[in-house]
Amino acid sequence: MSSAREYSPTGMAARTAATLFVFVIIFTGLLSGAYLWTKPAIEASAAEEKMKLVDEVLPRSEYDNALLEDTLTLPATPELGLSESSTLYRARKAGQPVAVVFEAVAPDGYAGKVKLVVAVRTDGQVAGVRVTQHKETPGLGDYVEVKKDKNKARPWITQFQGMSLAQVAAHDWKVKKDGGRIDYYAGATVTPRAVTKAVLKAVKWAEANRNQLFAPPGAPQ
Repeated sequence: MSSAREYSPTGMAARTAATLFVFVIIFTGLLSGAYLWTKPAIEASAAEEKMKLVDEVLPRSEYDNALLEDTLTLPATPELGLSESSTLYRARKAGQPVAVVFEAVAPDGYAGKVKLVVAVRTDGQVAGVRVTQHKETPGLGDYVEVKKDKNKARPWITQFQGMSLAQVAAHDWKVKKDGGRIDYYAGATVTPRAVTKAVLKAVKWAEANRNQLFAPPGAPQ
C-alpha cells in the first residue's frame, strides 16, 4: 500500500498558488532590498549629473550653499515655455542671493522644441545658457549646442553670457539678420532665433519675479 500523499486537483492548485506567492514575496523583497541598497548611489549619480550641468552655466566659485538643496518648485510656466512643473535652484554666497538656475524651452526651433538651462544673476545678468535637448539638423542648426558647435574657442551659445536688460535693450536680443546683436551661422537662423527669443523671455521672467526668486532662506513662497 503506497504511503505517498495524494492531492486533489483543487489541492494541487492551492499548493502551486502558495508556492508562487512565496516566490513573489521573496523576489519582491530582493528587489526592494536591491533598490534600497543602490538608491544612495543612484541619487548621488543624478546629483552629480545635475551639478555638471549647473557648472556649465554658473561657476562654483560664485556660491557656497548646497545649491541642489536650495530649490523652488515652479508650476507650469508659459513665460518659460514650460508646460509641466520644474525645479529652480538658488545660489547664495555668505547667505546672500547670487543667482538662480532654471529650465526654459524654445518652442519654435526648426525641428521642434529646444530645451535650455539658464542661470541669471541678481543684477539680471545672464551667467550662462546651455541647450540640454533638441532635434535640430545635424551639421546645420545644432550648433546651438556646445558639443556640436565647431567653434570651440567661443561657442555660439556663450554670446548670452554677461547680457542683461540693463545693458542690452530688448529689441537687440535678436540675431543680426533681424536687426539684433546675436551672431548666427549663414543658412541656419531659425534655431538661434528661437533660442535667443527664449533666453530673452527667461531674463524678463526672472526680473519680473526677482523678489520671490531671490528671497532669503526660509522666506514665505
